[in-house]
Amino acid sequence: MLICRDLPSLRTATAALRAAGKRLALVPTMGALHDGHLALVAAGRQAADAVVTSIFVNPLQFNPNEDLSRYPRDEEGDLAKLRSARCDLVWMPPVEAMYPPGSATVIEVAGPTHGWEGDARPGHFRGVATVCCKLFLQCQADVAVFGEKDWQQLQVVTRMATDLDIPIGILPVATVREADGLAMSSRNRFLSPEDRATAPVLLRVMTQAAAAIAAGSDVAAALGEGVQALRDHGFAPDYLALVEAETLKSLTARRVDGPMRLVAAARLGTVRLLDNVPVD
Repeated sequence: MLICRDLPSLRTATAALRAAGKRLALVPTMGALHDGHLALVAAGRQAADAVVTSIFVNPLQFNPNEDLSRYPRDEEGDLAKLRSARCDLVWMPPVEAMYPPGSATVIEVAGPTHGWEGDARPGHFRGVATVCCKLFLQCQADVAVFGEKDWQQLQVVTRMATDLDIPIGILPVATVREADGLAMSSRNRFLSPEDRATAPVLLRVMTQAAAAIAAGSDVAAALGEGVQALRDHGFAPDYLALVEAETLKSLTARRVDGPMRLVAAARLGTVRLLDNVPVD
């Protein structure tokens, strides 16, 4: 497994892979890797001949009220996991390589950035779109692999790549969950033992609300009952909403002409949990 920390070495390495006729899959991450990330690497191996995993804690996607320094980092552990997952190349740039002095360009995506995480974390998706655009152009991969857990982020990145005519496919991978249903996330390590035991309630509540809506229940009533159930279990919900799957536009009634998604964010103790489920 080759590790690159500067752009010239990355370009040399990816050019060599392409010259050998290999299709490249990119797995963008911020490190603190878990089995969910490794599932993305495995999906990349199925979709391409070689996998590039980026590890970069992107300062642009943290707003002033968020503690960038608190984001977990484990370079040695991450590299060991990627070796075991048969990753071919790891791109680990320092901040100054991604954003050299004088950098003045960012990517603003409208559409799916509106609402939900876009409101809760102003500027977050500007940072996501900017860093993903740079990673796509730096790595020149054929496909980029993203988990469905961060559903809104997936739609933002897909919209950005489409609108800017970046020649890369976006491959979504279903959310990887713990045995009790909690979506795998780097932030789960900050849950207290008591909150960790409660955390799977989020999926159970969402699944019940999605089933009720699919069965024809009033959307507002189903969502209201879900929010109350979360509060009864000690969550502080930011939102529980029914949306158009691609645009993230809020729905007040069940649609019949396209896919729907139930999206949620709720704080449990000091940890803010995100999840989403399809509504069939």
